[in-house]
Amino acid sequence: MKKVLLGMSGGVDSSVSAILLKEAGFEVIGTTLNLFSNGTCCSYIDVKDICAKLNIKHFILEGKEEFKKYVIDDFINCYSNCKTPNPCIECNKYMKFGLMYENAKKIGCDYIATGHYAKTEYNEKYNRWVLKKSKALKKDQSYVLWNIPKELLEHIIFPLSEYENKEQIREIAKKHNLTVASKPDSEDICFIPDGNYKIFRK
Repeated sequence: MKKVLLGMSGGVDSSVSAILLKEAGFEVIGTTLNLFSNGTCCSYIDVKDICAKLNIKHFILEGKEEFKKYVIDDFINCYSNCKTPNPCIECNKYMKFGLMYENAKKIGCDYIATGHYAKTEYNEKYNRWVLKKSKALKKDQSYVLWNIPKELLEHIIFPLSEYENKEQIREIAKKHNLTVASKPDSEDICFIPDGNYKIFRK
């Protein structure tokens, strides 16, 4: 049984990803990134309940220093120089597919996984793994994953890649009696939940 480290936010996408990975025969270990001290993008209570229900191990992965360096400081510097940053792109590269992968190797996991709507596939033409759009084109997130280190792609699983819409994911959650089945999508910048950039301080 191959081991996979799954990034879990407490939302329906990562929760259903845990179900799909277990059904595919993986030993799933969940992790939640603790990225900043004044709040979190993730619901630890929801994650804890889901992992208990699905009988999978879970641990908190500390990443505050790295998040400040690679995401928050970059966000502030971009705005200071009249640029429009996308902090999710930097977070994906350095945190979710950087820090998380390094820790996955330490605990003997063969893969890492997230609830992103994207797809990885081996391409014979280019003789390497490539990132592609998921079937859920309205929810596709491959555009914020473009700078993931290419050598990591063969070690990444996106369990939701073959589903065409979010409603299918919610139905799976309901079928398994997950309390997050109807949880709203999170669309704000996680470290500025009220959207007020002007008063934000690092």
